[in-house]
Amino acid sequence: MKVFLINEPFVKNFCRTQRWAARTRGRVLRAPDWLAYAAAVLEKEKDLDVRLFDFVAEERDKDYLRELIRKDKPDFVVLDSTTPSIYSDIECAGIVKEVSHSSKVIMVGPHISALPKETLALAEGCVDVGCIGEYDYTVRDVVRNYPHLSDIKGIVFFKDNEPFVNPLRPLIEDLDALPFPAWKHLNLLKYFDGGKLHPYIDVISGRGCPNRCIFCLWPQVMHGLRYRFRSPENVVDELEYDIKLCPQVLKGEFFFEDDTFTVNKERAVLICEEILKRGLKINFSVNARADSADKGMFKVMKKAGCRELLVGFESGVQQILDNAHKNITVEQSYKFMELAKKEGLQVHGCFVIGLPGETEETAQKTVDFALSLGCDTVQFSGAVPFPGTVFFDMAKNNGWLKTEDWSMWLGEGEQKGVVEYPGISEEKINYYVDLGLRKFYFRPGYIMRFLFNTRSFSDLYRKFRGAYNFIRYNMERIFKRYL
Repeated sequence: MKVFLINEPFVKNFCRTQRWAARTRGRVLRAPDWLAYAAAVLEKEKDLDVRLFDFVAEERDKDYLRELIRKDKPDFVVLDSTTPSIYSDIECAGIVKEVSHSSKVIMVGPHISALPKETLALAEGCVDVGCIGEYDYTVRDVVRNYPHLSDIKGIVFFKDNEPFVNPLRPLIEDLDALPFPAWKHLNLLKYFDGGKLHPYIDVISGRGCPNRCIFCLWPQVMHGLRYRFRSPENVVDELEYDIKLCPQVLKGEFFFEDDTFTVNKERAVLICEEILKRGLKINFSVNARADSADKGMFKVMKKAGCRELLVGFESGVQQILDNAHKNITVEQSYKFMELAKKEGLQVHGCFVIGLPGETEETAQKTVDFALSLGCDTVQFSGAVPFPGTVFFDMAKNNGWLKTEDWSMWLGEGEQKGVVEYPGISEEKINYYVDLGLRKFYFRPGYIMRFLFNTRSFSDLYRKFRGAYNFIRYNMERIFKRYL
């Protein structure tokens, strides 16, 4: 039985696996890690021919999808879904059905998880089953039991010609029991992030998040509000597995994608101690929170190879942070930066323009705040209230949401905000996103450090590729403005 898992084509450089699914200004491209987990689970089953494809990374289009399905006629095709790409995702499902009437389409991902009945109805028969939330085992159960779906938890399917949602599947408790992601199907050198050494490989050492930021997609829609852990031994086993699979990562880095690695300080230290115990000479970066600064933890992390902390500072205005239920203070952000710098750790600051209460004045304060912190790199994003989040309900109920036409959620493929308030328009939100990036990266002092603080060829490569991508984005914007 053939099962194809596909990160399907959309716009060039579209990144599904980041929190704001879009094409970023720096052209970040992450591997389809959740599909890779599902592929690995399927590979444990006997008599399944499992293949994982990343059409975005390989720059394959829908014509290629049509030919692949026509030629191989898989029994099941698993397609990802995000809100900005959902119409295209359904079109891809239609292509599968058009050229292989026997193929069954399973759709996974955040959009169908948030709007299961609506998405199945929108697909008009092109999607047979949707998997809601964590789908590692759900996809396997659908493949093994199709068409007998009544007892499978966590799915939406047609019952009596109507979309029907079964009881939800409980979150996976024993994360150590999951196989490592099936990276062997992918060319890991294809993935790029200007903020990370090249190549980089994602590691997910825990799922879920105990914090309740209103806008964060993954905990609210996919992985829950409780942080579940893998054992330190299992995590470092994966690092060693990845090194054997892609030894080039020793010149790049690992990135811990957890929400958030530093939330449980004791466990973060245990993972670092396990890395040190095994003598691994690696670089890695992690997601962190501004309220998780700890001198002892930072020291051990640095010793184990931690290079950078990615921190959601979000806003320089306390009221905006409070409105977003971020549960941090501006003062904590400054203290975090001070301690991180003392311990020799770089910081990538993440900022969002357009959270509830935003005005032009507060947006400018956040830009100024980002410049004052002393971050090594930054990203600015326009606030997007994805379906399934508290932010979406707030935006819809208060009239802040510009449109529920999902095709309008990108600006020619680029990440952008889709809300507006009495004090700031959607256009101005996107203006301040670009302004923050330009003001940070085009400073003469930053450019000098960029040129001279280079530690390796891998560092040089990611810096210049990231700079090229960002400069090209800005030049395209200027060209279109005066065309």
